[in-house]
Amino acid sequence: MIKLRIGGVPEHFNYPWYITLKNKEYTKEGINLRWQDYPGGTGAMSKALRAGEVDIALVLTEGIIKDIINGNPSKITQTFVKSPLIWGIHVGANSKFKTIADLEHATVAISRFGSGSHLMAIVNAHNNGWNVNNLQFKVVGDLQGGIDALTNGDAGYFMWEHFTTKPLVDNGTFRRVGDCPTPWPCFVIAVRNEILENHFEEVKKVHDIINSCTKDFKDFDNIDEILANRYEQQLDDIQKWLSITEWNDGKPISEDLISAIQNKMVEFNVIEKKENSGDLIRNMYI
Repeated sequence: MIKLRIGGVPEHFNYPWYITLKNKEYTKEGINLRWQDYPGGTGAMSKALRAGEVDIALVLTEGIIKDIINGNPSKITQTFVKSPLIWGIHVGANSKFKTIADLEHATVAISRFGSGSHLMAIVNAHNNGWNVNNLQFKVVGDLQGGIDALTNGDAGYFMWEHFTTKPLVDNGTFRRVGDCPTPWPCFVIAVRNEILENHFEEVKKVHDIINSCTKDFKDFDNIDEILANRYEQQLDDIQKWLSITEWNDGKPISEDLISAIQNKMVEFNVIEKKENSGDLIRNMYI
C-alpha cells in the first residue's frame, strides 16, 4: 500500500476530504492517504511541498502559481473549488478604521509572504487605486496571529475567508469593513513532481475519489447542519456559502485559464512576468 500525505486548511471547503477519508475510500484502492491540517494556509503548504513534507496540497490558486514560478517543484493538477473565494477585510473591534478607504496607509496583517492574505491585500490595493509599493505588512502566521495583531494594534487590518471569520465578526472580535473576491477560481490541487512521476495512477485515483464526492456534495443529507455544527457557523451562513460555492467534478485545468490568471497577476504586480502555463500544470484527465 502506498502512503501519500495531503494537506489543506481546516475549513469547510475541505470537508469532502474528511468524508472520503472517514469512509476509507482511498484505503480500498490501496492508498494510505494521511491528512495534515495547515492553519497557516497556502504559504505554509507551499513550504511543505518544497520540503517534501507533504505530497498533495489544497492551495490557493494565486499562491501556488507564484510559488511554482519561483521554483516550487510541483504542478497544478486540477481546480478544486472553481468559484471565487470571498476575502473579508477585517479590523479590530475597537479600531478607528470604519471603511476600506481608511485602510490605505494601515499595516496589513498577513500569514506569510506569498500567502493568500498577502497576495489578496495587493489585489485589494489595486482595486482601490492605492500605491501597492506603499503597503506595509506584519507577518502573523495564521488566523490566531491575525486576531492577536488586530487586538493588540500591531496591524490595522487582516484579510481572511469571509465565512471562516464570520463567527469572529459575530462575537465582536473583528469588524468587517468589506469583502474582496478573488478574480479567479480559488482552490487548486497541487502535487509534487516526484510523486507525479512515480505514482501518477495512484494520484489520479485520489482525484477520481474526491471528484466523485464533490459532484454530489451539496445533495448530502443535512450537509448544511453538519457543516454548521462542525465549523461553529450559523446555519444561514453555511447555506449562503453552499449556494455560492462550486467544486470541480473532474474537468481538466486548461492552459488558457492559467494564462488568464497569470495576466491578472502581472497586472496586479503579484508576479513580474508570465511563464509558459503548460509548465505549471499536469492534468490528470485529458
